[in-house]
Amino acid sequence: MGFKCGIVGLPNVGKSTLFNALTNSNKAQAENFPFCTIDPNIGIVPVPDERLDKLAEISSSKKKINTTISFVDIAGLVKGASKGEGLGNKFLSHIREVDAILHMIRCFDSSNIQNVNQTVDPVRDLEIIETEMMLADLESIQKRLDKKNKKSLDKEQQDILETTADCLNNNKDLIKINEKFDLATINKSGLLSLKPKIYVCNVDEKSIKNGNKYTNLFTEKFGKKNTLIISADIENQINQLSNEEKVNYMKMIGSDETGLKLMIKKGYDILELDTFFTSGPEETRAWTIKKNSTAPNAAGKIHSDFEKGFIKAETVSYVDFINNQGWTQSRSSGKMRLEGKDYIVKDGDVLNFRFNT
Repeated sequence: MGFKCGIVGLPNVGKSTLFNALTNSNKAQAENFPFCTIDPNIGIVPVPDERLDKLAEISSSKKKINTTISFVDIAGLVKGASKGEGLGNKFLSHIREVDAILHMIRCFDSSNIQNVNQTVDPVRDLEIIETEMMLADLESIQKRLDKKNKKSLDKEQQDILETTADCLNNNKDLIKINEKFDLATINKSGLLSLKPKIYVCNVDEKSIKNGNKYTNLFTEKFGKKNTLIISADIENQINQLSNEEKVNYMKMIGSDETGLKLMIKKGYDILELDTFFTSGPEETRAWTIKKNSTAPNAAGKIHSDFEKGFIKAETVSYVDFINNQGWTQSRSSGKMRLEGKDYIVKDGDVLNFRFNT
């Protein structure tokens, strides 16, 4: 599995519509009133990867298995959620279970779709959500650093809780946490404020290509690096079309890639993930790993026995595998390498593991 991404935001900003579009389903209710999503909807989506298709074709594989991404449609949050307002406590507990947060921000005018606030203001809306998560984190940290609970924490976890509390209480940049602690330690903390974030500005059709006054306001404040401009409604419509119709429609609206592809790319980037492949006559499969994973780490993604008994990894780059039309010519041309335990797997590597049982 790739990663789990939670879609969050104020009520009626388009979360469920986007969820339905991304998962190509109508699983999530998308009604025009707050809190129509109570329990989170979960959709598992294959990650599109043209490399997988080409590898499967060359290997004449019987099966082709994509890696996946899970989207979680979480109930709308309101001001006061950290104190239990709306569906606050339930909302916050669901966010703790995801790898990355996809902030859905309303950047469109509409008299037909209710807005929990009287005006459209994407900066204010995001600050409401961020504040509630910060308050929930401070409460959680206080409880965990209480004398009774503190004894169960190791030094590293105690350090990250104290450092985060200092940053949140004194309005310090949380980038300090990323510089001081590794991703595994940050994830273990379960703190909402530290989770990687993607900002999705939900716009109308005419604003997809160049944005609008609301997206400009948002990017001026929060930057463009982790911000995507997407129309949830248009994404939903696109998913009802045939492949040929999709291509034509996207050309017409001036969009090069679907929202799903954009979000996956951004997600892999902020979570520092890579993909490696296994390919043969039985199946070709994509696997997701952390960047800078060793060959044994990658082997462990397939089965823990592969990691324990790891000997060598037969390794071919994706380009060489394609150019040599598979394993046989890759070996004979010298493009296949035998790599040991210290080898750092590269994105696109095609691997075959040798191991002791």
